[in-house]
Amino acid sequence: MSTPQVSLEVQFASPSLENQWAEIFPAKQIRAWAKAALKQDAKIVTRLVGMAESKRLNFQYRQQNHATNVLTFTLHENHTDEILIVDLVLCMPVITREAVKQRKTIEDHFAHLVIHGMLHAQGFDHEDEVDAEAMESLEVAILKRLKIKNPYV
Repeated sequence: MSTPQVSLEVQFASPSLENQWAEIFPAKQIRAWAKAALKQDAKIVTRLVGMAESKRLNFQYRQQNHATNVLTFTLHENHTDEILIVDLVLCMPVITREAVKQRKTIEDHFAHLVIHGMLHAQGFDHEDEVDAEAMESLEVAILKRLKIKNPYV
């Protein structure tokens, strides 16, 4: 299997988010994390947002009335198209809060959530214990290759 080709665009919901995060998470780095989790070519838009946008999207698409760390949207449902088209929405205040609470670096936590989102885009989920264990094992293996600690310990 050849290495997946990945195009990535990074969007910021506001100038203040861009000022705070653009240098810390450059597109090249986000692309590398996403690519590490992919088995096929992909076009990805990664959007860094605040609490209000995350909460609105989470409610609109998942009927959950709170901001969440990452939301994954794919253009298709069957996960077999040649090119995967994905929107990842990452809520920076939630990610920052979780990283502090879990005593992780923001960079490691962000990388984990990019990988987590890319696995969702390829059909993985954690709706039951068996699926959750499979997805977590794959995340841990990908993160290990990137020299990032296991986020589940």
